[in-house]
Amino acid sequence: MILEELAVAGKSTSSKKDTKAKDKKPRRSQKGIAKWWRETTGELRKVTWPTPKEALALTKVVMIVIFAMSAFLGLFDFLFSRILAFILS
Repeated sequence: MILEELAVAGKSTSSKKDTKAKDKKPRRSQKGIAKWWRETTGELRKVTWPTPKEALALTKVVMIVIFAMSAFLGLFDFLFSRILAFILS
């Protein structure tokens, strides 16, 4: 009998704690955002950035690849549309 009362009393207090925990909403801390910003800028300082000459060379490579892929896909699109039009007509 006494054990049952203690068990019931223990459950009622834990349920009160659970409702209080649910009522509290997590808040964003300004310290967290400031810490994130400091860490981000610190990591960006460690980056080895390309020289302007390297950046220009890499930009040229990207532009050439984009042009080549566009021409390749455009050619295949044209050919397959002609083949499909021939088959359907």
